[in-house]
Amino acid sequence: MGTTRENGSLYTKIDNKVATIEFGHPASNSFVAELLDRLTLEFKKLSENNAITVIVLRSEGDRAFCAGASFDELMAVSDLDEGKVFFSGFAHVINAMRQCKKVIVGRVQGKTVGGGVGLAAACDYVYASEAASIRLSELTIGIAPLVIAPAVERKIGTAAISELSLAPTEWKNAYWAQEKGLFSKVFDDMRELDKELDFQVQKLADYNPEALEEWKKVLWQGTDHWNELLVERAAITGRLVLSEFTRNALSKFKK
Repeated sequence: MGTTRENGSLYTKIDNKVATIEFGHPASNSFVAELLDRLTLEFKKLSENNAITVIVLRSEGDRAFCAGASFDELMAVSDLDEGKVFFSGFAHVINAMRQCKKVIVGRVQGKTVGGGVGLAAACDYVYASEAASIRLSELTIGIAPLVIAPAVERKIGTAAISELSLAPTEWKNAYWAQEKGLFSKVFDDMRELDKELDFQVQKLADYNPEALEEWKKVLWQGTDHWNELLVERAAITGRLVLSEFTRNALSKFKK
């Protein structure tokens, strides 16, 4: 059973040089600002922990991996500053992941929307289940996937992110995501996924941590400007979320 906490949950377990971060929220593992801040700080802390070599990122439950940003918090944004601060949460998480000295392995067990796709893209290697369909639905509510776009485009390319984002009501299946480069491996059985993930993560953890750190720097070459870029994108998204179009669209999700 998942968390019932309105600000979500975040737990980290460290075992045999592997840190496993598990996040959760009662609304399909979506992100409120506080949870984004906590996840950012956790990546920064683990980056400096010499007792670990690899980080596994996963979410609670056996259904959705991540539903993106909290609709309730989006509705609560009342000015430009609040909008920028909220969307900067995703910017800070993605930057913390790319700057993290440890290899990050994602475990995506189910459907993933918006910011959740960005999280998967910011992982260095991703294990996904056959149920892990993805969607960039931002345009349907009057915004765009501006903050996560650099991370997603880095993995799947301009053509694929165009296809994904310009059909915002269409789900792309896990095999499409694997073919485009977002997912590394896809499994039709969660037990097999977890067995393979545990085996490969432990192999990674036994490699030279210095070599892994230096290689990760190479894999993320050309992204140093993201510190400024993603926050600039957050400010634009914060402006868009205040539009009448977005207000009307979000109100339809209110119960």
